[in-house]
Amino acid sequence: MFIFTWFNDQILRMEWLYNLIKVLVEKVFGLSMNSKIGGSLHFFMYDVIKIFILLSILIFFISYIQSFFPPERTRKILGRFNGFTANVLGALLGTLTPFCSCSSIPLFIGFTNAGIPIGVTFSFLISSPLVDLASVILLASIFNWKISIAYVLVGLILAVIGGTIISKAKLEEYVEPFVYGSMMQEADQEELTVRERLIYSREQVATIVKRVWLYVLIGVGIGAAIHNWIPENVITALLGQDKWYSVLLATIVAIPMYADIFGTLPIAEALVLKGVGIGTALAFMMGVIALSLPSMVMLKKVVKTKLLVIFAGLVATGIIIIGYIFNIFGGLLI
Repeated sequence: MFIFTWFNDQILRMEWLYNLIKVLVEKVFGLSMNSKIGGSLHFFMYDVIKIFILLSILIFFISYIQSFFPPERTRKILGRFNGFTANVLGALLGTLTPFCSCSSIPLFIGFTNAGIPIGVTFSFLISSPLVDLASVILLASIFNWKISIAYVLVGLILAVIGGTIISKAKLEEYVEPFVYGSMMQEADQEELTVRERLIYSREQVATIVKRVWLYVLIGVGIGAAIHNWIPENVITALLGQDKWYSVLLATIVAIPMYADIFGTLPIAEALVLKGVGIGTALAFMMGVIALSLPSMVMLKKVVKTKLLVIFAGLVATGIIIIGYIFNIFGGLLI
């Protein structure tokens, strides 16, 4: 138990870094942690450094695992199953694969053209950006393990249910015709050596950090502003747990944005610290990740409007329900 507590506090939450930045702010910069500027500076420096350290380490190890699951192999694995089992497997594989919402078009074309049911493809597309191995650790480092595990479970359930409903609805006719005629190259999957996997993992770290660093800085900056500059009564007046519309509003506000979990977590953290319900904060985070307008625009290129509306409606409804459930039972997880 002592080892787990130490690991959680010093490795995940990095209390040593929190204290180090505190000394830097107070002793070197001469600012009080209780002041707006001092508190904002500490929040920004601590979260940015912590996220990038965890992100780099996690992406390296996760990419090593992901090197065993390139798109072609993932497609072949999914093609062996059907029905509810295939939806579950699609959601689970989504947690292991390094694809974000911006990859929706090539993935959708490849999976659908290979004969994989569109419901299974959508289960994969929901879980891939929404739930991954890195999110488990990052959520635990900011909140706790209970919330982290609960988030992953509800994310997988949403992916399975959403994909299953689309499968049962028989919506194949609402996929653009060119998708079925697109020939994807069948490449033999060469087994990589350990050295090649290590090189791949290192390159993935560099690629992903380059892709998300701006979102992280913006997200942490917004989080610092919310935490130190916006009065708590203003935040709670809009998104307080006593407001029945808080989850709905958070989900709607999230849709025009485009980021991933690394950029939205600091905002969710700041909202919770200001008294916003954990469900409201998670609904905002999930909305940004799964329902962002840019990803919907990209997906519209391969599906017709009716299917896109059904997909977005299912995901939005699921996120809202999850948000209210977390708000009701969140006290048990904190």
